[in-house]
Amino acid sequence: MLAVTNATILVGTGDRIENGTILIKDGKFEYVGENIQIPESIEIVDASGKIVTPGLIDVHTHLGVHEEGIGREGADFNETSSPTTEEVRAIDGINPRERGFEEARKAGVTTVQIMPGSANVLGGEMVIVKTVGNIVDEMVVKAPSGMKAAMGENPKRVYGSKGQMPITRMGIAAKLRDHLIQAQNYLNKINNGEKVERNLKWEQLAKVLEKKIPLRVHAHRADDIVTVIRIKNEFDIPITIEHCTEGHHIAEFIAKQNICVSVGPTMSSRSKVETSDKGWHTLVALAEAGVPFSITTDHPVVGIEHLMNSAILAVKHGLSEELALKAITLQAAKHLGVEDRIGSIEVGKDADFVIWNGDPFDLRNSAEQTWINGRNVYTKIS
Repeated sequence: MLAVTNATILVGTGDRIENGTILIKDGKFEYVGENIQIPESIEIVDASGKIVTPGLIDVHTHLGVHEEGIGREGADFNETSSPTTEEVRAIDGINPRERGFEEARKAGVTTVQIMPGSANVLGGEMVIVKTVGNIVDEMVVKAPSGMKAAMGENPKRVYGSKGQMPITRMGIAAKLRDHLIQAQNYLNKINNGEKVERNLKWEQLAKVLEKKIPLRVHAHRADDIVTVIRIKNEFDIPITIEHCTEGHHIAEFIAKQNICVSVGPTMSSRSKVETSDKGWHTLVALAEAGVPFSITTDHPVVGIEHLMNSAILAVKHGLSEELALKAITLQAAKHLGVEDRIGSIEVGKDADFVIWNGDPFDLRNSAEQTWINGRNVYTKIS
């Protein structure tokens, strides 16, 4: 067992415990609160003067599939041989020894969703992993955790330059619909008892139609977001909006759709026309409309080490600290559908937490210790 004592605990739910104690057993939180008798002969971490938060969660990354500073050899995130590659899986391209995982732990990031890139209309399956380990399969929290899709400039640019469909937004939407219909036909045959030859594309896309996983769609522009929602309603499928850069223009419309969105990478430059209206105001507008949102770095577009910094900048521009913390902890876990395991310091959940050497919303402070599954995975050297 392990006890963290004398801590200011930001639970992740909005609650704050002063002079609190956390007991950890078998990698899970066993007790969180005040005034508890500490069992004898257990390891004690004195967190006097420190703040403890849940481990941070980045819902949208290319960690380990888009390795930093390597180039072509480390670029395993876009299978650009076809505009629709729903048969591929991000888990098969992850290098768990990539430096980004170490940077994540140093910054207090304990869980990430890793996904294919946005070159393709359908990019393949994604996976949620903890940020420590040498064998990806042993790091998995949930696999698969979604199917990647993309609207807008990226598929147009990649395949338009090859002179093949899609070269327009109409073409992107048509490709997406066509493949959903083909997967629907494949699924109907199986459900009707017909003998069919296995097809990995339709097999994996069928998980979306069966509501086993959401379609997680890269969409910056407001009109692209609306197209995604139109297709969601046509096929009655679960979705999340990834990036949601112009979400502030249609925040009240999004709020009516019962969907989660991720916003970011807002610290990056406005590198494309569809990100020209990028800014922290998007988060504030979504919050005012009641849209559930997460904050993402889109690593390596913005380094994973800047997830907390992104939350700090969101607060600087008008978001409350409570919502900013939830956007990288409990709401991020809800976005991923794993809030029963991670996202807050509550009894029964995985013991993923960070001990900060001061207020985590003060940019001068940093993660002093990071713990995953009750095991110390990073300690800052003084």
